[in-house]
Amino acid sequence: MATVGQFVDIKWKLGVAMSSDTCRSLKYPYVTVTLKVADPSGQITDRSFEMTIPQFKNFFRQFKEMAAVLETV
Repeated sequence: MATVGQFVDIKWKLGVAMSSDTCRSLKYPYVTVTLKVADPSGQITDRSFEMTIPQFKNFFRQFKEMAAVLETV
């Protein structure tokens, strides 16, 4: 049986990519999300990922929906 970690914390920050090796001007906003997750032994690890603003808005909306469901349990 697979085990699932326990959610501990979430942090996010907004960034803007100004340029890259292949593109001189991006001006591309993004959000970096870092989740702290505790495995069954209690070891806490950070899991980070980036997403576009629309992806982050959808992610946030889903988190709010999950929180509302958890309040009813």
